[in-house]
Amino acid sequence: MKQYHVYGLGNALVDIEYKVDAQALRELGVDKGVMTLVDEAQQSRIIAGLKGGESNRGSGGSAANTVTAVSQFGGKSFYSCKVANDEMGHFYVDDLIRGGVTTNIHPAQTRSGATGKCLVFVTPDADRTMNTFLGVSAEFSPAEVDPSAIEESEYVYIEGYLVTGEPTRAAAIHACELARQKNTLIAFTLSDPNMPRFFRDGILQIIGGGVDLLFANEEEAFELAGTRDLKAAIANLKVLARELVITRGPQGALIYDGREPIEIAPVKTKAVDTTGAGDLFAGAYLYGITHGLSRRRAGDLASLAASRLVAQPGPRLRAEQISAILQEFKNSGSK
Repeated sequence: MKQYHVYGLGNALVDIEYKVDAQALRELGVDKGVMTLVDEAQQSRIIAGLKGGESNRGSGGSAANTVTAVSQFGGKSFYSCKVANDEMGHFYVDDLIRGGVTTNIHPAQTRSGATGKCLVFVTPDADRTMNTFLGVSAEFSPAEVDPSAIEESEYVYIEGYLVTGEPTRAAAIHACELARQKNTLIAFTLSDPNMPRFFRDGILQIIGGGVDLLFANEEEAFELAGTRDLKAAIANLKVLARELVITRGPQGALIYDGREPIEIAPVKTKAVDTTGAGDLFAGAYLYGITHGLSRRRAGDLASLAASRLVAQPGPRLRAEQISAILQEFKNSGSK
């Protein structure tokens, strides 16, 4: 029995959420619906142009949201990242620990600098747009990866955003190498359509000879596979991953379990904010498959959780909401 169900690594970003309309994004020069990397000056200019309106703040980053979800559902998770010794760095680590996640990162042990921030813009169509200043997270490297925690984990979970920088990409590749040495399974998420669109070669470097589980939404899968046909995309991605989880928004999800496709039905809901939906889906799914659920039932749990998240603002659910979801799920059927 390993100590952790999931070891995650990714960017440490304090998410700051704003509600805006599409016209405001155009006026700010922000590309809608994707994640765009910006420098600190650009981010400050955008914040000034918003003239207030911040609605929520929390410790974020794609993989951080996922491992927090694993812990909220009752699993054990570990997270490696990089923060600065500043107010936001301390806030980030404290918030991570409050979420039940173990980490080897301590702000007081890092040099001065700025912790990364992600401006999350939510438009009335429930779409989410992100402008990210990585700060010291861009310096996340193999030195921050914890080999013993990887050995003590069932899965290593790597976010696709790490592909954008040389040291972060090296950290992801190093984590995969360690996982293979320690017989730890590897899960990788594409994170955003811009990652396979602009960093395809780097993603293939991280994946290397293949991963055990690949998470993607439909658009990300199309970008990496180089096709707009879902069946053809699955055929292409099966070469890179033993199992696939492709989320499809209001159409539910499709799981390839290594033998056959499994359709996961959507849970009807009115979406107001899709921020973090894919991260939560991955966290609920990883919790399920590390706690005895079949792939189908893990997908059902993940679909239910994601439906609850998109019906409210913000990238995470509260502990009492997770408890209610688990109870509803247990009442709904067998494993």
